Formats: sequence, structure tokens, C-alpha cells
Amino acid sequence: MSQKRRNHSPDFKAKVALAAIKGDQTLSEIASRYAINANLVVKWKKQLLEQSAEVFASGKGLAPDRESEIKSLQAKIGEITMENDFLSKALGR
Repeated sequence: MSQKRRNHSPDFKAKVALAAIKGDQTLSEIASRYAINANLVVKWKKQLLEQSAEVFASGKGLAPDRESEIKSLQAKIGEITMENDFLSKALGR
């Protein structure tokens, strides 16, 4: 029987990579602690180090796509609030 391939969350990958960067434990210790292959620890550590500059690259605030998502969600909240107010008045509450 073949084993099912595990998909790890980005949070899990970040936690493992940060543990590897700390250097408190060896790669094999980290791999056994999280029950993963040591090659994954090396790969995720390398990815974190290479892409860490992107966290600070945007300059200020959230990425533009996140800002537009927030604005659309705020508009939806306003719309639902107006509907609730209208319906509560129509029902005499």
C-alpha cells in the first residue's frame, strides 16, 4: 500500500524553518521532533531565508490585493447592516 502524501500548512512550515534557523537543535532532531524528513527542514529553511525580504518589501501596510479585499468586505458589512436595520423597522422591532 502506498502512503498518502501529507500537505503541511504554511504555519507549520514557518515554525519548522524558524526552529532550524534558531540553531538550538540539529536538523535531524528537528525532523524527528516534527516527524518529517530532514530534507524538508533544509528546503523550508532555505525558502524562508530567501523570501524573508518580501515581508518588508511592500513598504507600508498590507499588499494592495489585501487592501481591496478589506474594502469590499467593509462594504458588504455596511450593506448587511442597512438590510438588518430596514428589516427590523419593517417588522416593528
